[in-house]
Order: sequence, then C-alpha cells, then structure tokens
Amino acid sequence: MAGGNKTRGNRIKVWVEAMRLRTLPVSVAGVIAAMALGEIFGCFKIVPALLCLLFAVLAQISSNFANEYFDYRGGLDRPGRVGPRRGVTEGDITPQAMLRATIACLAAACITGCVLIIWGGWELIPVGLLIAGGVFAYSAGPYPLSHHALGEVAVVIFFGVIPVNMTYYIMGHQFGETILMVSLAIGLMGANILLVNNYRDIEDDRAAGKHTIATLFGGRCASTLYLLNGWIAMMLTAPLFIELPFAIWAAPALYLGCHTMLWCALLRRSGRELNKLLGMTALNMLAFTLVFALIVFVI
Repeated sequence: MAGGNKTRGNRIKVWVEAMRLRTLPVSVAGVIAAMALGEIFGCFKIVPALLCLLFAVLAQISSNFANEYFDYRGGLDRPGRVGPRRGVTEGDITPQAMLRATIACLAAACITGCVLIIWGGWELIPVGLLIAGGVFAYSAGPYPLSHHALGEVAVVIFFGVIPVNMTYYIMGHQFGETILMVSLAIGLMGANILLVNNYRDIEDDRAAGKHTIATLFGGRCASTLYLLNGWIAMMLTAPLFIELPFAIWAAPALYLGCHTMLWCALLRRSGRELNKLLGMTALNMLAFTLVFALIVFVI
C-alpha cells in the first residue's frame, strides 16, 4: 500500500514538473493586467475575466506539454539536460501519454473558449483557432517557431498582445492604443522568461541544431536584450501610469529594481544555476501585474 502511494506520488510529481509551473505566471499576467485595465476604463466583468484566466492557464499547459512532446520527437531534449528534468526524455512519461495530455488540455481550453463566446461573440472563434495553432506551431510543423529564433516573438504575441487585448475586448467590446501598449509591455516581460531559458540552454541548443537568439547572436546579446526588454516594457506603460494615482508607480519601481538585480545575477550564473533565475523572472512579471491590479482595484 505504501509502495503504491509512493508510486502514485511520483507519477503526480512527474506530471506537475511537465506542466512547468515556473512558466505559468506568463500566462496569467496578461489576463490580470487586462482585468486592471477593465477596472480603469469601467468595463471589468468578473465572470468572463476568470474564464479568461482559466483559458490562459490551460493554453499554457497545452503549449508546455506540446513542446516537451515535439522536442522529444525532434531529438532536441536529451537525458541529463542542463535545464529542468523532462519526463518524456527521461522515460517517466510515454510520448503517447504526453500527446494525449496535450490534446486533453487543449480540448479543455477550447471548451472554455466556447463559453467565452457568450460575452465576446462569434468573432472569438478565429482567435481561438489561432491560439490552438500556435500551441503546435511553437514546437512542431514544417517551421517550428521556437527552433528558428522566433520563440520570443511568439511569446510577445501569444502571451502579451492576444491575452491582454482579447480579455479586455471580451469585457468591454473595444480595443485601444493604451491596451495595445500594455499588451506589448506584458509580452516583452514574458519574452524574458524564454530568454533566460535559451541563455541557459545555449550549448545544448547549439549541439541539437536549434536556432535561438542566444545561439545565433551569443549570450551577451541575449543578456542585453533581457535588460532592455524590462526597461522598454515599463516605458510602454508610462503613458497610462501618468494618468493614474501616484501610488501606481510602485509597480514599475518594484519591477525595475528586481529586474536589474536579476540581470546582474544572469551575468554571473550559468547552467543549472539559471533554473532558479527563470522562475524569479516569471515571478517578477507576475508581481508587477498583481501590484498594478491591487492598486487599481483598491485606490
């Protein structure tokens, strides 16, 4: 009995690792930012906002599962890799089980998206199909985005521009320049998570023939881009923040302080030492949106 519980516990742990919880802040941050924007402009609606949050998490997990499956199929992940353990590569999860899990999570996301049509209208269907396609296009197909130095661009679009703008649209049925600027800021912060990942994996990716910004232009370029992304992101939010109570500046001040310290740590670390930094980059992004939203909803 004890042995069975231990085996079940190990199985759960393997699947939790496959979800890559450290990356989940990138999926929820955009929705949280859109919630705050909805409150600012008087169109916040709690039910569709929470459904958007659920959709974002399911889509992120689907993407993570698909990435693990297709990277294994493509021979890009190897046992004993520098990054976090990959269940399929290490033999803890069968490729077939991972593919089924990917499809199941994507189906759950699609069901959630269908419910959101109640608030957003039928025009959400093309966006949903685009997101579903992006889950696979990131790691699979004839031109996998993550293998051709387009991963960061994909993150800006799928975890910044789309979630912020579409969550806001579902609540308020409109777009706007301010919403777009904030969505780009969220996307740039999210891209930094992938930059750390690729900075860490630069040698493994080169050996596997995977092209990323880090492998093509070097670690120094990747680390510089990491720093610039954070500062540019805050510049993009400045026009909005100028119009809000002074307390709102706590969000960018906290973010930039932590961001600069994380950049300094990035320059000093390598290999597995960067695993923790990846999670901290994601948490800094989440903290920014939470502080932003908290101040907006409270003040």
